[in-house]
Amino acid sequence: MMKNKIYAVGAAGVIALSLAACGTSTASSTSSSSGSAAADTASMPTVKLMVGGIDKQIYLPYQLAEQLGYYQKYGVKVELSTESQGGVGAEDAMASGQVDMAGAWYVHTVDFQSKGKNVINLVQLSGAPGERIMCSPKANVKTGADLKGKTVGVTDLGSGTDELTQFVAAKAGLAKSDYHTIAVGAGATAIAAIQRGSADCVMTTQPTVGALENKNLAVPAIDLATADGAKAALGGTLPSAGLLAQSDWVKTHEDAAQKVVNALVDTMHWISTHSARDIADKLPQSYVQNSTISKDQYVSALNQDKGQFLPDGIMPAGGPKTIFDEEKTIGVDTSKVNIADTFNQKYAQAALKLEGYTATTTPAGNDG
Repeated sequence: MMKNKIYAVGAAGVIALSLAACGTSTASSTSSSSGSAAADTASMPTVKLMVGGIDKQIYLPYQLAEQLGYYQKYGVKVELSTESQGGVGAEDAMASGQVDMAGAWYVHTVDFQSKGKNVINLVQLSGAPGERIMCSPKANVKTGADLKGKTVGVTDLGSGTDELTQFVAAKAGLAKSDYHTIAVGAGATAIAAIQRGSADCVMTTQPTVGALENKNLAVPAIDLATADGAKAALGGTLPSAGLLAQSDWVKTHEDAAQKVVNALVDTMHWISTHSARDIADKLPQSYVQNSTISKDQYVSALNQDKGQFLPDGIMPAGGPKTIFDEEKTIGVDTSKVNIADTFNQKYAQAALKLEGYTATTTPAGNDG
């Protein structure tokens, strides 16, 4: 975001995959009911939503909502796309108006608002980053202090993983000059960075974490994938994956925004009441089984980290304060940013009421 990311929009492939994976029930319908469904879909508002790596486990709710048919259930047509090498990041695409919404980290709301761009978080999907700092066994890294003198791979310079690495290091008493960061992307490119020795460590998520372990290339050094791990390393809960949009767009598209939130909150409830295997069975096969990981490994990894997902879409108490601590620590000027203006709970609360669910997450108030 605003930091020269190198990504590309994979919209056509993702949308085609999503529609193919969801096509079973439509194919079994009668021609008349199919025509009716098509007419219903045509009358729905359309929302373009780009995700910061749609096949990453930390971002699986967006595609899962499509697979479950929840966007259509709540009356909105969502055009999903993903960021990949060669284009722009999800939050940048949203902030520049290329897409309407972004599946990205909550921290970006603070980044944008510190620069005068009114971006807000509408629903919170995770209470932890879902990341681990994975290091070569030879690096002998066990704490943030051990990163001194090491080269750490992040998805991109200036990205959420870059900022999080800076925060981990600062919490351990290191200055930015004490270690080196390089952009390694995710998946196969992150694995290659460890394999060829250009990085001692990489900050990455599942399923890349599992692939590195299965190939005996790296071991988990610092756990940021769970709430307990984040608290140990950072001193508090760190809400990460969320749904971001420009405030002005939300004001003029309240109905569409609410419908997307309804679908995602229902998806979060579904995740909380189903097993990792159930979730993997619903996702596109290419997400859960590919050249880097088997489906059993994917399920095992999801079992390990499933607790990062919030069951109700509610921003957790204390989370925004930790985010502001992170931003101040890495030098972002937050003096003109009000915590209460960076997220809005009303959409998730309305979705819970509509769906008849009870919130179990203690909500953040105006002070975070």
